[in-house]
Amino acid sequence: MDARLRALCELSLAEAREMAGLHEYDGRVQDLSPDGVRAGLSGLGGGAGAAPLEDPHDEAHLAAFEEHARVYYGELELHRRDPRVHLNNLELAFYDKAYAPAEERAEARARHLAQWPEVVDMAVASLDQVSAPVADALLGAARGQRAAVRPEDGEAGERALAAVERLVAHLERAAEHGDPSSALGAPALARLIGSGDAVEVDLGRLAEQADAERDRLTAMLTDACRAYDPSRRPSEIVPELLADHPDADGVLAEARAQTAEVIAFSREKRLAPYLDGVCEVGPAPESMRWAMAMMSWNAPYEDEAPSWYFVTPPDPSWPADEQEEWLTIFSATTLPAVTVHEVAPGHFAHGRALRRAATPVRRVLQSSAFAEGWAHYIEEVCIEEGFREHDPRFRIGVALEALVRVTRLASAIGLHTGAMDVEESTRRFMADAHLARAGAASEARRGTFDANYGCYTWGKLALLDLREEARTAWGDGFSLERFHTALLDLGSPPLGLVRTAVERG
Repeated sequence: MDARLRALCELSLAEAREMAGLHEYDGRVQDLSPDGVRAGLSGLGGGAGAAPLEDPHDEAHLAAFEEHARVYYGELELHRRDPRVHLNNLELAFYDKAYAPAEERAEARARHLAQWPEVVDMAVASLDQVSAPVADALLGAARGQRAAVRPEDGEAGERALAAVERLVAHLERAAEHGDPSSALGAPALARLIGSGDAVEVDLGRLAEQADAERDRLTAMLTDACRAYDPSRRPSEIVPELLADHPDADGVLAEARAQTAEVIAFSREKRLAPYLDGVCEVGPAPESMRWAMAMMSWNAPYEDEAPSWYFVTPPDPSWPADEQEEWLTIFSATTLPAVTVHEVAPGHFAHGRALRRAATPVRRVLQSSAFAEGWAHYIEEVCIEEGFREHDPRFRIGVALEALVRVTRLASAIGLHTGAMDVEESTRRFMADAHLARAGAASEARRGTFDANYGCYTWGKLALLDLREEARTAWGDGFSLERFHTALLDLGSPPLGLVRTAVERG
């Protein structure tokens, strides 16, 4: 591997291991101590005299990720205020994925678990700027690490649990005594979200785009609800539709049927260049059941194996109202949109393309704004191409999911520029995205620590704009198949570099 790419992987071990499938990092943890971060930053760029990559696009892609690492760890020092990077350093759920023989994975997991006390030492030493809202929002995730330790882990497990308690105590102190504001500030937010995507971000313009997109999606929802029942308003129709879902025993069967349906539709319409491989459907491993639905793809550097669309029914031990709220995501209105996003032509299809990406840079360095933007963009493409065209519930589901995501973008900007507090963000999710207060409050709290959770909408809008550029540039030669192939040939590029698809496509 190129030395510059290797240096980036050393600063993002979890992503390299889990998203790219670089299993040489199994059983290792990242050095997130103050000294370790400084050493990692010093290794970026390959040193004096390092030659640029031969392909100018790949060079710009690599340079963007180097710049983002310098911004995250150096300029903004977010490892001092963001517990998530340290929690990711503890994460063991990945070893439940069947990417290798069970014995190999168990051995790597044991080595990783044995290093938890060291990980927590590094976290406590680094996390000296955690704000009270962020600590409060992530305490549940920190406490949840206890569940990853198994009885058979023995003494190593006991030491790991003791380490978790030290991390929890550290965050509890921050929740009580930390800065009451979690805002990064406008300049820091713009640098954070723009650096890795090679874009100079104008937050005012981005906020205007979010408002305009909210208005467009609200009109889309209204029109789709009118087609479903012209006698009632969306506020009356939506709760009824979300309550129409299979019971816990029927969720997996419905997801399997929809997976076959969206793959067949995507193949028929030629919406993604590669739809080979196997996509299995099942409940997530126990350690990953915090997610209602997610794609665990066969990563670029893994041997050929099934990808997994994890669809997790609620725990039967939960209170009835919590089970009911969880099941709404699997309604006949929302699950089809989720399946398009997660499977095809969304993340599963994208994962198959990543395995064919021409260079290591394109396979390893994956922009979340592109990846989530692609999967979100393709939902509306399916509407345009006639997926379930006689059932307005699909359009309603796409609109509802999109309204949550555009509200995330508006909230991230508001929360981190100081224009909005958590209560105002909560009310906006209730008003604009049709969420009940509990769900809206959870989304607002997420915005305090996940400043880039608006990337779904940002990425989607960038791809919609690029599609129009391609139509103009290619004229009669434009087709969705050509456009999507040119895009995914770039892997998962920074948003600022997607025009290469038009130039080379």
